[in-house]
Amino acid sequence: MNTLVFDIETVPDIAGGRRLYGLSGLDDAAAAEALFKLRRQETGGSDFIRHSLQRVVCISAVLRTRDGLRVWSLGEESSSEADLIRRFFAGLERYSPTLVSWNGSGFDLPVLHYRALLHGIQAPTYWDQGEFNRDAKFNNYLGRFHQRHTDLMDLLAGYQARANQPLDQVATLLGFPGKMGMDGSQVWPAFLAGELAKIRQYCETDVLNTWLVFLRFQFMRGLLDTAGLATEMTLVRDVLQASGQPHLLDFLQAWREGEAGWPAEDPPLNVPI
Repeated sequence: MNTLVFDIETVPDIAGGRRLYGLSGLDDAAAAEALFKLRRQETGGSDFIRHSLQRVVCISAVLRTRDGLRVWSLGEESSSEADLIRRFFAGLERYSPTLVSWNGSGFDLPVLHYRALLHGIQAPTYWDQGEFNRDAKFNNYLGRFHQRHTDLMDLLAGYQARANQPLDQVATLLGFPGKMGMDGSQVWPAFLAGELAKIRQYCETDVLNTWLVFLRFQFMRGLLDTAGLATEMTLVRDVLQASGQPHLLDFLQAWREGEAGWPAEDPPLNVPI
């Protein structure tokens, strides 16, 4: 079974904001600040932009197939939002993978839904609930309790919002690197500064953290034994080492340092025991 871990990074949809709120005459930074202010007024304090006004600027993934493991960001830095989203759903058509995310049900997928609707992107396999494949009626990407998409945060929290935890903290607790380079609040300033490469690198480290936490989850539920877990962890290390990419090598080094910080009598389960 193919497994695809994914994460998106977004910025305010300035063009959409101008269309909805008449923000013509403002530059991008000022228009975004107006959107944040309007949102704070709507919510009573939160400036978190509505999902439909989140413009996708990066989709990163870890793809595990029987042939190996791949870590990358879809498209190029110059790719349009429509191209990124089209590539994502085309990948589902091609590989029919199990999707894995951290808060994908609450954020990433709803954003992709609205933005795909905006750009007129078809995704029949993703949306299938039995119309094309009868089995999809009982196991599809949209069902919260189905197996085609595992929102790891939602599942580990027992579907209780008050038990949700940030990926950074969970990954760090397990001896993995956690956030590297930036966090979500810094994506918009980085985008304005033209640092899309930095955003893509950050997103790739996020999906790596999610994949490593997922492997520990698979061990916990009995789908990997100790040897299987060690094999998967070694594969990740080998892929990172062979990549030659500085941000992935930095992730590998931070992972080693995280392991070294554990007491000898209580080692993390991300190395052979």
